[in-house]
Amino acid sequence: MHEFKYKNNQLYCEAVRIADITQKVSTPFYLYSYATLLDHYRKLVKAFSSIKPLVCYSMKANSNLSICRALVKAGSGLDIVSGGELYKALLAGCSPKKIVYASVGKTEEEIRRAVAREILFFNVESLPELELINKVAKDIGKAASVALRINPDVEPGTHTYITTGKLTNKFGIDFDAAYKIIQNRAKFSSLNFKGLHIHIGSQIIQAGPYVLAIKKMASFITKLKKELIGIEYLNIGGGLGIIYAQEKPQTAEEFSRKVLPILKNTGLKIILEPGRFIVGNAGILVTKVLYLKKTPLKNFVIVDAGMNDLIRPSLYGAYHEILPLRRTQDAGRRTNKVDVVGPICESGDFFAKDRRLPEVKEGDYLSIMGAGAYGFSMASNYNCRLKPAEVMVKGDKFYIVRKRDSYLDLVRKDIIPGFLK
Repeated sequence: MHEFKYKNNQLYCEAVRIADITQKVSTPFYLYSYATLLDHYRKLVKAFSSIKPLVCYSMKANSNLSICRALVKAGSGLDIVSGGELYKALLAGCSPKKIVYASVGKTEEEIRRAVAREILFFNVESLPELELINKVAKDIGKAASVALRINPDVEPGTHTYITTGKLTNKFGIDFDAAYKIIQNRAKFSSLNFKGLHIHIGSQIIQAGPYVLAIKKMASFITKLKKELIGIEYLNIGGGLGIIYAQEKPQTAEEFSRKVLPILKNTGLKIILEPGRFIVGNAGILVTKVLYLKKTPLKNFVIVDAGMNDLIRPSLYGAYHEILPLRRTQDAGRRTNKVDVVGPICESGDFFAKDRRLPEVKEGDYLSIMGAGAYGFSMASNYNCRLKPAEVMVKGDKFYIVRKRDSYLDLVRKDIIPGFLK
């Protein structure tokens, strides 16, 4: 699944010993494997090769420019959700005709910029948004292409916070409302109705929810075709799960076998929006053990990374495997249960609770695995912590692809008004 492996009891990323990077880059830092990134992208392309889909990598998972650029060079499009992501997508060299734009709350300025750049289409989440895109397109004299995001009311079997395809969620349009919009599409004179879109959630490890959602979409498409309403694209979103702990997620090949027959029957061009599947296991967070603290009730391993660097355990109760950079002779001997915690002034600042780890000591380095997706992209400067550096390995070389924050970065946009001077 990834290129982070032990060689002679030292953890390597591809052909680089990670301990060597810690001598040049201060912890914590994110470390990405170029080979893993491209391997996961190509697995998906290969699995769906019979229908030649447009794969649009979901930038929200990790929008580092080097990651986006690597995927764009390999042929990927990009799935964006903000004006900032549009800016970075274009900077990464992505063709606007390979950009699709979701988000339930696009602003008028964001829409204006995307219409001006003539992106492939907007994934439209509501009638008011559709009306605003039409108005903006008319104002600047350009037709905009749209796909309606359908909420298929499917339970994806994932964490509540990353479930997006139930009618109780804020995302998408129900089938009846979408049908009425399509029937009245002539009133939107500056819009081209190009397709339909779904995205039912994230970290989904079984094909069942997708099959159900796509079948619902196929029925809806058949209904439209009978009324001679042409649709060009079906975008089935992303959300494919990866291995964090003991999960047994479907492979790209297994997933494609389940959904390809339905997709082929629609006769439409297909778009996929994977994020986590591509980048999740292509990245780790490297951190240093600062202190070992024992209390009457708990044993703590205190590290220099915090919830500001990787919030998933605190936010979702998510599990990430934690491995030492150096395995000792007695690596099989596990500690008493420990909590691996960071320096942030919150009890929710943890990476593992009651975890049995190999014996560690102060000054050792740990790798928090599966941190490539929703790691740095959700990082913050909480407690005035500096956002970590990001590093990419290709073969036997490593490259800093984002510098660590400086203290100046913390204050460069602050303004003290005159009355306080």
